[in-house]
Amino acid sequence: MLLNKYVEKTEFTSYEDFKNNFKINLPPSFNFAYDIVDEHARLTPKKTALVWCDENSKEAIFTFHELKRYSDKTANYLKSLGIKKGDAVMLILKRHYEFWFACIALHKLGAICIPATHLLTPKDIAYRSNAASIKMIICCPDKKVIENVDKAEKDSPTLKHKLVVRENFPGWNGFTEAIEKASEKFDRPTGNQTTKNEDIFLLYFTSGTTGMPKMVYHDFTYPLGHILTAKYWLNGEDNGLHLTVADTGWAKAAWGKIYGQWIIGSAVFVYDYEKFVPKNLIEVMIRHGVTAFCAPPTIYRYLIKEDLSGYDFSKLKYCFTAGEPLNAEIYNQFLKMTGHKLMEGYGQTETVVLVANCRWIKPKPGSMGKPMPCYDVDIIDENGKSCEAGEEGQIVLHVDKEKPAGMFRGYYRDEELTKKVWHDNLYFTGDIAYRDEDGYFWFVGRADDCFKSSGYRIGPFEVESALLEHPAVLECAITAVPDPTRGQIVKATVVLAKKYHASDTLVKELQEHVKKVTAPYKYPRIVEFVAELPKTISGKIRRVEIRGKNN
Repeated sequence: MLLNKYVEKTEFTSYEDFKNNFKINLPPSFNFAYDIVDEHARLTPKKTALVWCDENSKEAIFTFHELKRYSDKTANYLKSLGIKKGDAVMLILKRHYEFWFACIALHKLGAICIPATHLLTPKDIAYRSNAASIKMIICCPDKKVIENVDKAEKDSPTLKHKLVVRENFPGWNGFTEAIEKASEKFDRPTGNQTTKNEDIFLLYFTSGTTGMPKMVYHDFTYPLGHILTAKYWLNGEDNGLHLTVADTGWAKAAWGKIYGQWIIGSAVFVYDYEKFVPKNLIEVMIRHGVTAFCAPPTIYRYLIKEDLSGYDFSKLKYCFTAGEPLNAEIYNQFLKMTGHKLMEGYGQTETVVLVANCRWIKPKPGSMGKPMPCYDVDIIDENGKSCEAGEEGQIVLHVDKEKPAGMFRGYYRDEELTKKVWHDNLYFTGDIAYRDEDGYFWFVGRADDCFKSSGYRIGPFEVESALLEHPAVLECAITAVPDPTRGQIVKATVVLAKKYHASDTLVKELQEHVKKVTAPYKYPRIVEFVAELPKTISGKIRRVEIRGKNN
């Protein structure tokens, strides 16, 4: 098992044993494509790496031998177009399996891989192209996406090549035909084209919930940090089958669709769909025997609205959630319906998993869990002092010793922003939380989302959790509205569940419900009913957009 090469100890008897004795050993030079993918192909060529299917019942299974072959062919093709170490290449490939061919190939070349969402506008694409000096875009055959890239091209002077998979479009190179013709013998680069641990490996544009996207860049040791994510939070197993519901343009795909899973020997399951239909997702999971499942709370909100009583979940061993806070009501309902506890985890695009409900601790519904090893996680007040139990403060990482494996190196080409969040041996996450007497962390909200009303600080999560306990509420977002008397008042933007309709009576019912469930001063004085909430591609609610409409 390749995992043994990179950790001193793999099994632990308790959370304390895990926290105190887990350690990742960084080799002098690590390249995931060669040291994990190609090594699996050498040792166990027939081992399943990727199981893919789409909503039209098309299926494909790739072994590590096949991934090596396709990534080598892709690397040769990209090299023939001039792509080399340090060149930036953006992948807009949804959940198409070509994403894995291209991603591994870029790692082999030492090029900078930039996963991106298919929902980018021409302005978004041009912004990213110029910010990162993107040389090539490899794209899915979505006519709208193709059109948006074409429109952005005139404002993207560094963009030299446009590649599209599966189909052909005027002005685009055909990726699929080209890699089939390419040689499957690829020699590992030498000399100045050899990758080093500190080189740029991945670059993610953040989802931009509060402003323009930041460029988070990781080095070549980043995949090793996801040993924590895949084995000790997501309970990955050798020869297991893990499904993380995420578009490849989101950093959560790195958490659950490639790196840590393959290091520990688990296969990755990919369901490639255009429209999310809860029933279809469940049926696909059960048919393929998915053993571990991770999705944002948004997905679980829809799943618990379905009748799950007729499904056989016997092969499913573990269920996890991340991406936004988990409401206790969702936890309790899913447990009741399936018998599975939702093990929540917390981290950022800038890190791997930082806090989680790992296997040795009993989850508390609504809690993020406890700090993971390798990262010195703390909660501090405005004076930099560690908070007492029950006291709210900002989640920070102490980085006075060394940069942990999996932590970003900074914001690309923005030293000022990097120093703003990473100084005095601390990295400031921007997230507000508190810990209880047992050491469990509880999320309050983004620092930008918290506000004061009549002198009381209010985090949106607690009020949203209270509202979600009401059967009429499918989704909701809490924001502040200016008020001459109280400074700010609470507003709830609500998406109603099926069979419920907006009315003044329902507004009063929801207000009274919140008063009973949480502190009376936190109830929403304004309730607005909407068809849907503005979200990022990762499913996070864009409260900044709602706030903009409030002012």
